[in-house]
Amino acid sequence: MMTMDEVLGWLATRGADDPFAFVVTPNVDHLVRLHSGKPEAGPLAKAYREAALCVCDSRVLRRLAAWRGVELTVVPGSDLTAALFRAETGLEGKVAVVGGNRRLLETLRAQFPQLDFVQHIPPMGLAKNGAAIEEAARFVGEAGSRLSFLAVGSPQQELVAMRAAAMPGACGTALCIGASLEFLSGDQRRAPAWMRRAGVEWLFRLLSEPKRMWRRYLVEGPKIFALAWHWRGPNGQAEA
Repeated sequence: MMTMDEVLGWLATRGADDPFAFVVTPNVDHLVRLHSGKPEAGPLAKAYREAALCVCDSRVLRRLAAWRGVELTVVPGSDLTAALFRAETGLEGKVAVVGGNRRLLETLRAQFPQLDFVQHIPPMGLAKNGAAIEEAARFVGEAGSRLSFLAVGSPQQELVAMRAAAMPGACGTALCIGASLEFLSGDQRRAPAWMRRAGVEWLFRLLSEPKRMWRRYLVEGPKIFALAWHWRGPNGQAEA
């Protein structure tokens, strides 16, 4: 697995005119969805297979993987996004954003006046709206931006990225980064550093937004333990 510096190095080599590629950042929620058997699981798995880079977003996943004998390097999407906006990474010119609202864009423009932000705000229910996915993908593929940030949550952002990758002439690199821009702008508070290091950032988000997050973290999330228990290793045998 690539480290943060290696991912940043790879992104630095990517130009606005390069054939389109995208980065996915799986966490517990994504892995549970991939194995849910729901209609979106198949397209999401296809998007993961087609991604240029897949980096682990979750310290919980890293610990479960270690328990199963697999070493994962954690590159949280929010940390990656923040790092890309530091001056030393050389982010310049046009930056495309899919998702968020007008206030988010105004805040980002105030924080980073050297950048030319362009934004597309898709409608609600994006995952089930083929025309809206097509429109968002066309915006990304034609933006002329070296980097695009897809901030519409999973599986929506991965579906947009996969569709953009299929468009003739699409260029640049897209990152599927969920709420990372809202953390960067201050529109959402991120967990303190000690909670992130301890792997309980999920608890902070649950306590901050219980009505929105309770099902993700208290109903769906715990399914990851059963998945880890029944995971089959490279030899096809169940690892117990």
